[in-house]
Amino acid sequence: MAARVVWVNGPIVVGAGPAGLSVAACLRERGVPSVLLERADCIASLWQRRTYDRLRLHLPKHFCELPGMPFPDAYPEYPDRRQFVDYLQAYAARAGVEPRFNQSVTSARYDDAAGLWRVRAEDVSGGVVDAGDVTEYIGRWLVVATGENAERVVPEIDGADDFEGPVSHVAEYKSGAAYRGKRVLVVGCGNSGMEVCLDLCHHNALPAMVVRDSKVHVLPREMLGVATFSVAVFLLRFLPLWVVDRILVVLAWLFLGDLTKIGITRPSRGPLELKNTRGRTPVLDIGALARIRSGDIEVVPGIRRLLRGGAELVDGRRVPADAVILATGYQSNVPQWLKGSDFFTQEGYPRVPFPDGWKGESGLYSVGFTRRGLSGVSSDAVKVAQDIAMAWNHQTATTR
Repeated sequence: MAARVVWVNGPIVVGAGPAGLSVAACLRERGVPSVLLERADCIASLWQRRTYDRLRLHLPKHFCELPGMPFPDAYPEYPDRRQFVDYLQAYAARAGVEPRFNQSVTSARYDDAAGLWRVRAEDVSGGVVDAGDVTEYIGRWLVVATGENAERVVPEIDGADDFEGPVSHVAEYKSGAAYRGKRVLVVGCGNSGMEVCLDLCHHNALPAMVVRDSKVHVLPREMLGVATFSVAVFLLRFLPLWVVDRILVVLAWLFLGDLTKIGITRPSRGPLELKNTRGRTPVLDIGALARIRSGDIEVVPGIRRLLRGGAELVDGRRVPADAVILATGYQSNVPQWLKGSDFFTQEGYPRVPFPDGWKGESGLYSVGFTRRGLSGVSSDAVKVAQDIAMAWNHQTATTR
């Protein structure tokens, strides 16, 4: 069946999370129309459908604002999941951004002969792919805004089929209420892994955190009432990154103590360097370390294989478990659908690092791939919108 063809008089934006909403709003502010495609049936589906109830922003709210709209004064310094979703919905409504939902992009390719982008999307209304309902959107510009967390990472674990309990990704986790009194292996020691373990403790479960990579940076979320991220941003105004990294590690040792005593060691590369180069976010502690020290959260090494009622660890020990939660993160899905372009790496990130990775060739742009989370979205969105608006205004002037 032939695809329905839609001419887009402006850029085609893929992804209606914070990045896509930001760039669509910035474009609209500059008088540039756009079409915003979203595979889910709502904006910010990661935040609405795939996050746990206790989640809060890890950074102070002023670092997470989208262009042109601050958070309400009544919001706390670290808004919770529901407050952030409300903020995004208000942002979209205020900007007049209306995504086309249930549009799952399967391919995007630049047509050299026509000088245009061809973006094919299938209708997935009701969660069902309708291969016969395909729309091809054609336009001069393509903005990739699907983000760094488009698809969950699910590692293969030997013996998973033998394990009698549930094995689920953290995207399916809402709260520890369903795990009360149960022994839970949480695979991963990032922010999600730490916070899920803490939440399980609050619901009287018995979590064990599996440290697959024994080296991870843990920083206090605040130091003497000041956000650690704010301290880092301030220091970076005067000092090189490697010096700031060393200062942060020393401060973390002073505030958190020696973490090797509880099974956590730091990488040789600094927390900011790892975040910038590999996208590895340091853990901002909100109470999990105290629970580890008290014995409420056990720290164990990697899993060699799952057994019927537990797991065999890489050190040979066997531990009982009633459930396994994979706090193993997410990844970009851009390589799955963006064709014929080498702007993105195989891992789905722009080849050119921040701050110059927002613009490619032939009208290709990216927003939200800075490895800086929400704090990097706004700057990308503004630059992309300004650049497209200049070309748009020139094109409009020449066709009058």
